[in-house]
Amino acid sequence: MTLPTITLPKFSFEFFPTKTEDSVEKLYQTFDTLNQLAPSYFSVTYGAGGTTTERTLGIVAALQNRANTPIAPHISCIGDDKAKIAGLLDTYKSLGINRIVALRGDLPSGQVGMGELPFAVDLVHFIREHSGDHFRIEVAAYPEMHPQAKSFDLDINNLVNKFAAGADSAITQFFYNPDSYLYLRDALEKRGVDTVKKPLVAGIMPIINATNLVRFADSCGADIPRYIRKQLADYGDDRKAIREFGFQVVARLCEDLMKEGVPALHFYSMNRVEPNKSLVEALGLNSAQTPPPSLATDKA
Repeated sequence: MTLPTITLPKFSFEFFPTKTEDSVEKLYQTFDTLNQLAPSYFSVTYGAGGTTTERTLGIVAALQNRANTPIAPHISCIGDDKAKIAGLLDTYKSLGINRIVALRGDLPSGQVGMGELPFAVDLVHFIREHSGDHFRIEVAAYPEMHPQAKSFDLDINNLVNKFAAGADSAITQFFYNPDSYLYLRDALEKRGVDTVKKPLVAGIMPIINATNLVRFADSCGADIPRYIRKQLADYGDDRKAIREFGFQVVARLCEDLMKEGVPALHFYSMNRVEPNKSLVEALGLNSAQTPPPSLATDKA
């Protein structure tokens, strides 16, 4: 029996800025633990209309000084002006940051006006105009369509335009059907995007809490397959069963994507060590060794 060669994908983690001193310290401890797995980078989110700008900046600066692993702050543009974003870009550049996640974002409640850069493609253009090629730019992709998009084709075209504007790669919204990722990747290729040079990174959401997962999915337009929703409902308040089931679902999803040559996996960590650490280890992502047996098939 000869095992097929499978190139292990890169992997990364996302954090969100916390509010209290205790939670910030816990975040740093989580960072230290996950960083031992040797991820490609960590991203740090940014609130609607920049509402967490100072907290995001503080955490990014602290993590940048804590280890050599690259830190990629999120920047959103809707409702903001160019001067503020330019200042933020310059600050990150001065800190040694060379990677940015560029997003449209959401308007804060009660705010009117889209700002000078109303869409992510405008932000990508502006970053390139202001900072040249200093930053590697990641953008968002939606395997199951952005909830505000008028059609799937227009949504895919929007992603193509973000690549044309200067984006280097895209991170998907979370999903649980690998076919949705593969369809989007194929659609990009048909529209002339070289997904080797412009990778489509799979966003992975571990299943920890059923209520939170359903709320996240409903708000961002992500689909939770019926069998997952039904099983989570059947487990009720049995947190252990939910986490064990969720681990198997997500591990199987990642395995399927790895078999299809996914270039990278971006884990929405929810600021937790587990199950993120266990998933990376179970998938063999933190090792140069042969992928685990579940990823291999007999080959004559």
